[in-house]
Amino acid sequence: MSDLFARITLDPAICHGKPSLRGLRYPVEGVLEWLSSGMTVEQILADYPDLEVDDIRAALAYATRLSQIKRIDPLAA
Repeated sequence: MSDLFARITLDPAICHGKPSLRGLRYPVEGVLEWLSSGMTVEQILADYPDLEVDDIRAALAYATRLSQIKRIDPLAA
């Protein structure tokens, strides 16, 4: 799993600091939106040749990890 998470980068100069794939300008949220809209992995890879299968797997693993947060406390005003 750590190999997949190594593909996720956080850089304030890329995608406004949002999690992206391998320092490229492909935010994780974009990949998740494409998948949830019904695009297949094959369609994504055909449309975005810079991406690799493991990039898509990394985006899914990252989303899975975020969903495992037990609770979110509201910010104090």
